[in-house]
Amino acid sequence: MSREARLRLAFCGLHPERARRLVGELGSPGAVVAALAAGRVRAAEAVRAAASLDGAVCRGRLAALEVGCLFRGGPGYPPHLSELPDAPDVLFVKGRLPVIPGVAIVGTRRCTRYGLGLARVYGQACAAAGWPVVSGLARGADAAAHRGVTDAGGVGIAVLGSGPDVVYPGEHRALLAGLLAGDGALVTEYPPGTRPEPWRFPPRNRIIAGLAAAVVVVEAAETGGALITAGAALEQGRHVFAVPGDVGRETSRGCNLLIRDGATPVLDPADLVASLSLLLGPPASPGKAAPGPPDAAGRALLAAIPPAGSPLEAAATASGLGLGPALAAAARLEVLGLIRRIGDVVLPSR
Repeated sequence: MSREARLRLAFCGLHPERARRLVGELGSPGAVVAALAAGRVRAAEAVRAAASLDGAVCRGRLAALEVGCLFRGGPGYPPHLSELPDAPDVLFVKGRLPVIPGVAIVGTRRCTRYGLGLARVYGQACAAAGWPVVSGLARGADAAAHRGVTDAGGVGIAVLGSGPDVVYPGEHRALLAGLLAGDGALVTEYPPGTRPEPWRFPPRNRIIAGLAAAVVVVEAAETGGALITAGAALEQGRHVFAVPGDVGRETSRGCNLLIRDGATPVLDPADLVASLSLLLGPPASPGKAAPGPPDAAGRALLAAIPPAGSPLEAAATASGLGLGPALAAAARLEVLGLIRRIGDVVLPSR
């Protein structure tokens, strides 16, 4: 297939399923683009205008944004994503997309404070172990996981449901910049200028799952994007982990149902890293500096933990930290080998 025709079709920004169906009906991406441009296929005016662009214009727009494009089956396209039957034909990428599969950490946008803290510490733990962390840059658990990655100086991948130049939500521009500065990547199948319309996000979730060897669901209601990602992961043969929660809490119901149906429960960062090591191999972080000494929050939490140990919530209160910051500090201390956790109890390492 002509790469120029494939790129031009990607620039039309169609729903991925519709694009695949049209290629099947008309025979090739070039035939679809020609039919769209000529008005023989019903489409919005913006789609017809995009279909009329030639490949040089498309490549020029990408170059101006410092965005590359990867073609399925071509150099740089992640093989673990390419093997999926519904993988995007073209990916738009800014930054450096790791060639190895990562760990997807997802959850509801309406995360509790407890869930936000967990997403952040799991992001930290996976990043500190050297595994790329994949999420969707959304509010709630996704953003918390990305912040954990930047805390640990790891590699993070943000998969957007919009164009590579349209950061949604807008308040996460600085967070995305931090991921890119840390050798991470922005990934989307939608062309520049694509707005974050609601129907674009469910297809995005198959990419999150496809870039990962395992998916960790922190908090999720019975419906929503996190469960779509988990479902895609199960269909793709990926391993799914879920954090158990209160049976009466709406944002825990999705995770509890996943565990009932066979997902692996995960209890703390050390438990997650140990389980992932069996799937991904020993933790390694080529080119990344080892974690440094504890920061101010870590020192405060460490000082608040008595020799015999303490429930984390009690140590958080004694240290003056909130539960979320204490969870984040505890994850960093675990990575440094300064504390260990047994259930909800934290103890100084001996």
